[in-house]
Amino acid sequence: MSDIFENDLLKLIFNGTAIANLADNAATAPFTNLFLAAHVADPGEAGNQSTSEIAYTGYARVAVTRNSGGWTVTNNSVSPTVRVDFPAGTGGSGTITHISIGTAVSGTGKIIFKGAVNPNIVCGNAITPGLSTTSTITVD
Repeated sequence: MSDIFENDLLKLIFNGTAIANLADNAATAPFTNLFLAAHVADPGEAGNQSTSEIAYTGYARVAVTRNSGGWTVTNNSVSPTVRVDFPAGTGGSGTITHISIGTAVSGTGKIIFKGAVNPNIVCGNAITPGLSTTSTITVD
C-alpha cells in the first residue's frame, strides 16, 4: 500500500472518512464507536475480543467514538485523541500485555487491530489502567 492509502484506510476505519470512489461509511448502521479490550496474552490471529481478556473486578471494555474526536490519524498511525482509561479495579488482578480494538462492547466481538502493550500494565484493586495519546498503531 502507498503511504497515502494507508492513511486513508486508517481514517476510514477509525474516523468514518470515505475514500473517494472506493469506500464510504454509508452502511445502513455504521459503527459509531470502537471498543478497546485488554488482554493478558496475545489473542492471536484467530482470536476475538474475549480471547485472553483480562478479568479483574470492575473491568469493562471502553468505547471510543469513531471520529476525529476519538482517534487521531496521521502519518500512517492512529492514536487515541485523549487518554483512554479502563474502569478502576475493585479487586482481583492481572497484567495487561495486549490491547485489541474491536466491534463489541462485550462478548466475542471482531478484532480490527491488536497489539502488545509496552510496558505491561499490572491491574488490581484501586488501579486505573489506561492508554495515553502516545499509544499508536502503525500501518506500513
